[in-house]
Amino acid sequence: MTNENTLPGSNTAELTGFAALGITGALLKATHTAGFTEPKPIQAQAIPPQMEGRDIFGIAQTGSGKTAAFALPILSKIIALGTKRRPKTARALILAPTRELAVQIEDTIKILAKGAHVSTALVLGGVSRFSQVKKVAPGVDILIATPGRLTDLVREGDLMLADTKWLVLDEGDRMLDMGFINDVKRIAKATAPDRQTVLFSATMPNEIAELAKGLLKNPIRVEVAPQSTAAAEIVQGVVFARTKQKRQVLSTMLADEAMKSVIIFSRTKHGADRVTKDLERDGFKAAVIHGNKSQNARQKALNDFRDGSVRILVATDIAARGIDVPGISHVVNFDLPDEAESYVHRIGRTGRNGMDGIAITLCDPSENSKLRQVERIIRTKLPIVADHLGSPDPQRNPAEKNERFEPANDRNDRNGRRDGRRPGGENKGNGFGKKRFGDKPAFAGERKPEGAKPAFKGNNKRRFGGKRPAARAA
Repeated sequence: MTNENTLPGSNTAELTGFAALGITGALLKATHTAGFTEPKPIQAQAIPPQMEGRDIFGIAQTGSGKTAAFALPILSKIIALGTKRRPKTARALILAPTRELAVQIEDTIKILAKGAHVSTALVLGGVSRFSQVKKVAPGVDILIATPGRLTDLVREGDLMLADTKWLVLDEGDRMLDMGFINDVKRIAKATAPDRQTVLFSATMPNEIAELAKGLLKNPIRVEVAPQSTAAAEIVQGVVFARTKQKRQVLSTMLADEAMKSVIIFSRTKHGADRVTKDLERDGFKAAVIHGNKSQNARQKALNDFRDGSVRILVATDIAARGIDVPGISHVVNFDLPDEAESYVHRIGRTGRNGMDGIAITLCDPSENSKLRQVERIIRTKLPIVADHLGSPDPQRNPAEKNERFEPANDRNDRNGRRDGRRPGGENKGNGFGKKRFGDKPAFAGERKPEGAKPAFKGNNKRRFGGKRPAARAA
């Protein structure tokens, strides 16, 4: 979707592919060599107006080809300028919320710019500051950075942004979540007043809309999918299991040979370490990445996962938008994320570039509200793959209950039995393999959480405003 200013016309009837979008010469050749032959929708909509010098506000799901959508126009213009640069400056700046995403962006740019004399540099936390200062000292064409470390270099005078004519904010909503927005505003203010700015985001909270108003000049909005939607190629499902059951459920899943390359997301760093240790105890080889790991350790884990040395990678949300590994067959949410939007980015690690993928979420009763939030975001209810909580007969008329999360009405429901039968009938099996994961889940019962606990226990003074509650009458 675009506004009334959307795409400028051009006489390109005889051209096809990226050539029709204005990409020419060595850059076009490198693009074809890299396998970029037909533009994706976000590229087809975003590249032409950028070639005309327009600002872009892009809404696109993860894995939709956003990097090439902003990198190709920048590369095209930088190549035309030649190689002369001022020391300690960057012609173009790309801001990313995480180190992994920054590394991924630089890798893509190097592929697209192969054969052209374009210099790139990474500025991010977790690695030597000295080496980064040395790299930017002679000046660079394209700088890819995380906001925190970049702010440090600018403050210390090791980098000047006055010559930066192209600014890209990738995954703007994630930068908002991570508290980088004030840094982003300061960085943008330090760049050239006549810069061209591109803002991409997979979701659009109100704060991102306000940021766009402050940074973009008469932008063209491009949107290739409904906000907060996952790729259509991803098959999604939920497994109801208590936290203590999740380890066994996960091991059973991973025994399926269909799970060839798996990312498991944990909500916390401690949780990610625990999941990894449990997997190793259960006989699985896994690597882990999270914020407490050094950049070198994170990169090694990612490389081992990419080259197949390990088939399981455990990660926190810090990696949800920075992992671009071909052929990831499954994503498993061991915990539901605190922010529902993160679910979209997690599962977007699979089903990339038109390939199929499967995303399975393990849900404990305490995570009910988070699951509802996710389902509101993606505009659909996740089909039940399996229910280990004790469900009623899956063939029961669903009209008898308004919601699958509605509390049980009798003790038999809470104990997971009805009419003397165990839940799930005779339809057993894990249902996690790709071939087994069809339209009908193996278990289609209703989830029945335990009864609610009292809000307060005892007569704690602090919980009652400093006063003990009045004694009950006999």
